[in-house]
Amino acid sequence: MNLAFKDVKYNFLRFLLTMAGVGFLITASTGMVGLYRGIVEDALLVVEKIGADLWVVQGGRAGPFSESSAVSSDMDHRVEGIAGVSSVRRFVQISQQFGFEGHDLRASITGLDFPKDRGEWVHLQRGRYLAAGHFEAIADESIGLALGDRVRLAQDDYLIVGLTRGMVDASGDGLMFVTVNDAMAIAQRRTSEEILLARAAAGKTGAAAVSESSVQQDSKIAAVLVTLDKGANENRVRTNVLSWGDANILSRADQRDLLLNQRLWRLRLQILAFTGVLLVVMAIVISLIIYMLTMEKLHQIAMLKLIGARNSVIVAMIAQQSFLIGAGALVLGLAMSKVIFPFFPRRVVIDPWDFAGLALAVATVCALASLLGIWRALKIRAQEVLS
Repeated sequence: MNLAFKDVKYNFLRFLLTMAGVGFLITASTGMVGLYRGIVEDALLVVEKIGADLWVVQGGRAGPFSESSAVSSDMDHRVEGIAGVSSVRRFVQISQQFGFEGHDLRASITGLDFPKDRGEWVHLQRGRYLAAGHFEAIADESIGLALGDRVRLAQDDYLIVGLTRGMVDASGDGLMFVTVNDAMAIAQRRTSEEILLARAAAGKTGAAAVSESSVQQDSKIAAVLVTLDKGANENRVRTNVLSWGDANILSRADQRDLLLNQRLWRLRLQILAFTGVLLVVMAIVISLIIYMLTMEKLHQIAMLKLIGARNSVIVAMIAQQSFLIGAGALVLGLAMSKVIFPFFPRRVVIDPWDFAGLALAVATVCALASLLGIWRALKIRAQEVLS
């Protein structure tokens, strides 16, 4: 006869409510870790999928994702002339808010170096890739646009020719892919008043000053993406670029390290801290429930000792009850995670290894939580059955 199961059956509602409460705590812990994993996946999405071996960015900077970057417009031609370089592509990415059918929408405008890059590395849900050098766009569904919509960006209308799903940046803004030239035109958007102020500041009245602005305009490309020849010497290419003085060069691994260990480092610590707090709360809840159940069974435990039951039997009963609560809560937490998280506005990635680690943490918490009840049960003497 298993005393733990007998006691669970007798106090089934209390155990069920306790498992539900702990299950919600496990769901919250899983959600926070999964949210961090999702943010990491979103932040690395372009880096991993775009297929660049090296990123040439502004000198002295670690762009274009960890900080701003702007390189000269002829940087791609300079890089293309280095031995070992197979191909180069210009890259631009800017955040843009725009109106559409009376609503304010937001997107991360990403420039593709058409015709070298038509967006074939982008996984389309519907539609097609870019086929023209201007005024076509591929948008993520999260932006709120549909296939065939025409949206006005800066001074031009863009036709949505393709739709993606789940392609967002680290901030959660959906990606919208246009050509590099269109992206730079969007970045140079200015009002007529601004142009007049720029002309006045320069002491000009003619159209010769139309390229000037009263505020700094990011009209340059953010980075040059480099694909190396098979067997090319990466260190030699890196040395050549760094010798120019006005450019820095980063590998794919460098970009990953910058995003994970610098830009997202504080977020990782915060997620870890909140998860730790939830585990402490979980331990307190289980400890209190096990202790209360032990206090209610003081007479029965004394009777067991009177008839000769060993302490190991009593310890096993209390420990099994604690682990039953943890196991049931884990199953409930995983089930709720599968049901709830797909409706979250940000991607939540439930990694099997993360959940396995959480299961190990819950097992440790349950073991520690049972110690309070075990300590109280071992203090009971057989003589107390007469009290």
